[in-house]
Amino acid sequence: IVTLRKDEIGQMSCNPAIGGLAKGQLAREVDALGGLMGRITDEAGIQFRMLNTSKGPAVHSPRAQADRKLYKTVARRLVESTPNLSILEDEAVEILVEGESVAGLRCKRAGVISARAIVLTTGTFLQALMHFGMETKIGGRMDSPAAYPLSDSLRALGVELGRLKTGTPPRIDGATVDFSAFKPQHGDEPAPRFSFWGGIEPKNLVDCYLGYTNQQTHDIIRASLDRSPLYTGKIKCRGPRYCPSIEDKVVKFAHHPRHYVFLEPEGLDTAELYVNGIATSLPAECQTSFVQTIRGLERAGITKFGYAVEYDYVPQHEMWSTLECRKISGLFFAGQINGTSGYEEAAAQGLLAGLNASAQAQGRPPLVLRRDPASLGVLVDDLTG
Repeated sequence: IVTLRKDEIGQMSCNPAIGGLAKGQLAREVDALGGLMGRITDEAGIQFRMLNTSKGPAVHSPRAQADRKLYKTVARRLVESTPNLSILEDEAVEILVEGESVAGLRCKRAGVISARAIVLTTGTFLQALMHFGMETKIGGRMDSPAAYPLSDSLRALGVELGRLKTGTPPRIDGATVDFSAFKPQHGDEPAPRFSFWGGIEPKNLVDCYLGYTNQQTHDIIRASLDRSPLYTGKIKCRGPRYCPSIEDKVVKFAHHPRHYVFLEPEGLDTAELYVNGIATSLPAECQTSFVQTIRGLERAGITKFGYAVEYDYVPQHEMWSTLECRKISGLFFAGQINGTSGYEEAAAQGLLAGLNASAQAQGRPPLVLRRDPASLGVLVDDLTG
């Protein structure tokens, strides 16, 4: 593994949760195929629920709230203890090819690493820009660098790249919240596990909370659109499907009088809460104004402001159903570089791309999942079809 920062292995960049509708199925498929996500979730989870239990079993979906810090700790421990796996803290700057096949990787400090197969899992870091209102900074995540030369290397090899954006909501101090204005969401007992490999028994240790925006919230957001990078043309690209900002919700679904707001604990040793449902790139003062219109958050103190990230991705016509590049044999893509969003989607794609990279290096046939036996098969077929 070549990574910009080893201490960010397992970093939950967005909300501190695993699972949900379709996502829970993917997480369990990753577990069934030997991946680590389910085991990490069972150990680092602090609330476990099964969603959609009033509906048919096909949409029953496990969801876990996780301790953000513990998830990262467990993930790094398990990765570092994996046999035959070494971790290099460096920047990948160039894909090396011979003819039309991968030959290796050039790193900024370590130089050339020979390889017959490479899986690129660059997340939101390729030529990434962060947007805070009308202010722009280079970076793929708060306090993290961006990866620039790798995009140039892919383009030089003839790989087409597009541009996407995603966003994150503000975090707030739980000590400033009136929880009586929110509906508590308790965990299920017994706590549904994510992994079938045994080990840690999951436990419910916290509650999440459900609230709503209102007309006053929406009025402030609409009045602030002239300061939004999404609506002033500063950000020209679109976002992954099903990951809209609160600005998009208010504008595109103006007929809705309210939108969901979920308060999600960040961990057991912090009062900080992730405010799911209001991802935004509006300026800080606008965020404070509209957050404090939400019932129960009138005195909320914001500990981190939301922002948007703009980054390069690989369009679907560049990949086979094995997640291998159509133009360069041995080069595979997984995660947000493929235009998707979500930890579970990234983990599932990473597992499939890794299996196929390994199979190719060993001269074995590829693994192609159909739509009927696997949610991952549906995801990849939609992504590459």
